[in-house]
Parts: sequence; structure tokens; C-alpha cells
Amino acid sequence: MRNPSLTLIVTTYNWPEALELCLKSILQQTIMPDEIIIADDGSTETTKNIITQYQQQFKVPLIHVWQEDTGFQLSKIRNKAIAKAKMEYIVQIDGDLVLEKHFIADHLSFNRTGAFVSGTRVQMSPQLSTKLVSENKIEVSVFSKGITNFSNGLRIPTLREFLAERYKSSNIMYVRGCNMAFWKADLVKVNGYNEAIVGWGREDSELAVRLSNSGIKKRILKFGAVTFHIYHPEAQRQQLNTNDAILKNAIANHTKTCKFGLSQYL
Repeated sequence: MRNPSLTLIVTTYNWPEALELCLKSILQQTIMPDEIIIADDGSTETTKNIITQYQQQFKVPLIHVWQEDTGFQLSKIRNKAIAKAKMEYIVQIDGDLVLEKHFIADHLSFNRTGAFVSGTRVQMSPQLSTKLVSENKIEVSVFSKGITNFSNGLRIPTLREFLAERYKSSNIMYVRGCNMAFWKADLVKVNGYNEAIVGWGREDSELAVRLSNSGIKKRILKFGAVTFHIYHPEAQRQQLNTNDAILKNAIANHTKTCKFGLSQYL
């Protein structure tokens, strides 16, 4: 089975130091994505300068998709990046992750037609995170001091397929938007992210519900595609009640698409 062509989408907002660590870890992948798109929700010139610097180091296109900062508009910037993606398969991460070197390879081997994927992440302590950022280094492993959920840092290929549709299988809303993968055609089918969801929370779960309602299965990638999350304070959640209502509506009405989504940019 041939590997699909792959776009890696990296979301970011005004944290160029973390984004640089993420880009460094992408450069060390055993298999490179065919293109990388930085989905930038309104960062300043400093982030642009980091991206320009790293464009010289990558042998694949590193594309910067930017929108004006009008508040937390994650669904919108992800849709804009998805619309730009030229490849068949999209892996989506946040720019505050350090990727283990087999991350892309693990996602490629795990893809299945008619399915989308949610991976996991390893949480790093504030102390370990500060050390990596201040030293501008990505040397971290599951054995580093300051790792809080050890099992998410393990690569065990033999268990991946066994757990793929068993782990957290009863909860369709259990997804991790910082580490997901989709066929672009499936995202087009459901009209991508719902831009009625603004502010922090539920955009990934609501998308997962609509994908599931459209017959696209959820697979959990456990013990592979390892990521290390750089600690930061949690975002404000003023819109969470509104976003929860949109999510509950999608579940209750067996919703398959959304009004304001990806089609605006295709």
C-alpha cells in the first residue's frame, strides 16, 4: 500500500519560541511531509521572521497562512490552511509540540480510508518546558524529568491496531485537536471546521461528531506519533457555554455539515 501525499498543518499564535522548537523537530523526521503549512491566527512579525528563516532549511514547501488577530479564531485559520493544502492526507498539530522523530512515519502507516485519526500528547512540566524553550533545544524523551503521562510517550507498534477502534471508542467526542489526521476529501465532505465556534473549545469534538455522522470512523493513535506538549497557562474560556451548545446541537440533530466552514475558501 503506497503512502498518501501528506500536508502537515501547524497552528500557532504569538509564541515564536515554541514554534521554532516545533519546526526543529519536524526537520528531524525520518519521513518528511510533502508540504508544511503554518496556520497563524494573527501573530506578529516575529513569528513571520522565524518562518522565513526556516523556509531556507526545509526541502519541502513551508507556507505561511496568516489572518488578522480578531480574537481566538482557530476554526477559521484551520479552514484557510486546509483549503491551501495540496496533498491527499492532512496531519494537524499545534505549534507548541515537539515531535518524536517517527511522528510523520507513524501517521502514514496508521492511515485508513474512511477514517480520521486522533493521537495523544505527553505533558511536560513548566520547569522542563521552560528549560527547552530557554535553551532552544528539543532533546526530550519519555524518560526526561518532568514528564507527567508516561504512557503517551511510548511507541509500541504491535498495540496500535489493537487499540485503534477500542481505546475511548464509546466517546466520539474524545479527540485531541493538537494531534489529528484526516483525508482532505473527508474534510471537504463535512465542510471542515465550524466557524460558528469561536474562542477556546469544542471545535475538534464538533468536527469529529460531523465526520462520524457522515460515516467516517474515528481511530485513536495510541503508542505512536508521540508528541511532547510545551506547558503554557490555559486559555480563557468565555465562549465555552456557547460552543458546548453548538456541539450538543450537532449530536442531537445528527449534523453532517456546517454553514460557515471550509467551502468559503475553496
